[in-house]
Amino acid sequence: MIRGVRGAITVKEDNEAEIISATEKLIRQMIEENQMKADQVASIIFTVTEDLKSTFPAKAVRGIEGWRYVPVMCMQEIPVPVSLKKCIRVMMHVNTNTVQEDIMHVYLEGAEILRPDLNITKQA
Repeated sequence: MIRGVRGAITVKEDNEAEIISATEKLIRQMIEENQMKADQVASIIFTVTEDLKSTFPAKAVRGIEGWRYVPVMCMQEIPVPVSLKKCIRVMMHVNTNTVQEDIMHVYLEGAEILRPDLNITKQA
């Protein structure tokens, strides 16, 4: 069964180092919370708000041991005027037997407001 695992994080600045660091932190916590291995992941979609232009957050996946061949793609969020700023969102498509309600979605660094009903993870 393929399940979607959601996550999001915000950054303070639009610069490559901060975007990569924050994205890697988010991905690593998503991996840990859901006990995922790279070969279980069909693909990962990243979106960023229009105020983040310095780099592709998907580059962060390449820094994680064993995740080199996971297909990744980046897109821009719809620029809704009241949306959370400087936000990186992630949707992982994971092959798992975990039931939908037991998937651990991860929201960090101010992104918790996006889905407080789903953010049931331990904060790092």
